[in-house]
Amino acid sequence: MNHELPLADELAAVSARMSGLLLSRETVHTALSLVTSLAGEVLPGTAGAGVTLLDEHGRRVTAAATDPVVEHLDGLQYELGEGPCLSAWEQRRVIRIDDIAGEDRWPRWISAVKGSVMGAALSAPLVAGGDAFGAIKVYGRDRGTFGDRDEYLLTMFAAQAAILVANVSSFDEARKLSDALVDQLRGRDVISMAKGIVMAREQVEEGIAFGMLARASHEENKKLRDLAGALVRSTVRRDR
Repeated sequence: MNHELPLADELAAVSARMSGLLLSRETVHTALSLVTSLAGEVLPGTAGAGVTLLDEHGRRVTAAATDPVVEHLDGLQYELGEGPCLSAWEQRRVIRIDDIAGEDRWPRWISAVKGSVMGAALSAPLVAGGDAFGAIKVYGRDRGTFGDRDEYLLTMFAAQAAILVANVSSFDEARKLSDALVDQLRGRDVISMAKGIVMAREQVEEGIAFGMLARASHEENKKLRDLAGALVRSTVRRDR
């Protein structure tokens, strides 16, 4: 392993795999899972890793972890409102714990995790477009697992991971919005078809036909779209 060129030797392959994921347009959860697993490859000595996305108040939105121990340690931070990951997110800088058992920052969290198999931790913020929207963290079983070089590597890795997650998140939100719009348009189409059926069957104009559908929807306590869909399906079956 080349210690002089960590980006070229250790992060290039990781970056390529991230780019491949972005091109495949996967979901946010898949992206977080990949980033979490890759973190262990970047930092030797890692016994567990996790990624958390946070809202503007520091509340956990979604997360991924390599094992239940990491999930538990992270969960306590967001329950107690303090811990290295939250500090990394708030301060936008890498936070290192050389000895979890002997740490005096975040007293409530430290008290809650005493006896953990993890002895050291390293957390870095996920920052993209000027916004910090999460944090990535790695744990080691031995005290002093991580050093200055590991801080540098995790910082570089977090910068790449942030771009990936931000882009996948944007695509995911756009896809959800698009799906909702398609669903809404389909609902309008069904109602229009139902109006046409009522107009032809009752020999009435469009406004009256819509009024008849709306009244039936209220009387039967059904959504207008559902009632319209049932009418269209029954008409199609009858005309076959």
